[in-house]
Amino acid sequence: MNKKTSDLFERLNNKYRLVIMNDTSLEEKLSFRLSRLNVYIVFSTLCVLLVALTVAMIVFTPLKLYIPGYQDVGLRRDAIDLASRMDSTVNVVESNGKWVETVQAILAGNPEALANFDSLEEAPGSKQDSGYDSVDLSVISKEDSILRKEMEVAETYELFSDRKKEQTQISDLFFTKPVNGVLSDTFNIQTEHFGIDLVAGEKEPIKSVLDGMVILNEWSTETGYIIGVQHEYNLISFYKHNSVLLKKVGTFVKAGDAIAIIGGSGELSDGPHLHFELWYNQSPVNPIDYILFED
Repeated sequence: MNKKTSDLFERLNNKYRLVIMNDTSLEEKLSFRLSRLNVYIVFSTLCVLLVALTVAMIVFTPLKLYIPGYQDVGLRRDAIDLASRMDSTVNVVESNGKWVETVQAILAGNPEALANFDSLEEAPGSKQDSGYDSVDLSVISKEDSILRKEMEVAETYELFSDRKKEQTQISDLFFTKPVNGVLSDTFNIQTEHFGIDLVAGEKEPIKSVLDGMVILNEWSTETGYIIGVQHEYNLISFYKHNSVLLKKVGTFVKAGDAIAIIGGSGELSDGPHLHFELWYNQSPVNPIDYILFED
């Protein structure tokens, strides 16, 4: 087996010379010293680069929109809605045009136009038809039913759809611990201590308790480096006394993402710790009621 392997490597490393000559004068123009292994490596590298370039063009350019099934569901729904509005607008314009023609015929003294006037009042697109309060499901076309099913299936994969069921109770949410630490001070609204204090190790990362958007990244003399995250359901979390802030305003973070490093910055801090606040509907709430800090 070793002899076969060595023979294979020897054949791959055998040197060959590629010479380019002038066909008329037989003058040597270029020459290359090659081996089978060198040619294989060059062609393999070119293939990898070509694949990488193709993938990059698809991922980072609008070409991906031409891939079947990649189109944004929201964009498709908007296009269907616009097409429906256009059809309705055309029907209204045609109905109004017929109504104007009938009125002109009546004013011109044509009594036969009066026979069509009542039917135009009840035509599709008229005022009487625009405020219906029921739909006859028995007259829905087969194409319309197929389209409805396609849209329903597509929308099941929209994780952040506005039509998803809203959670109105804060107790229904699952929070991530902002830091693995020991509780040193509790929530007390009478003393205006609107959060809790957690002591943890040096350089411990501070994590976002829920998915959200960073809305605050600043320094104050009292609480040092502060970062605030806006979550869904009118929830805001604040993380104070940090040594370093890792996220900028406008950055989307997921639950568990590191957003700061624990510290003791600010005049109100007596040592490295995290002061964590949770606000719901513009009012502070006790984080201990919703987050399990002790394992």
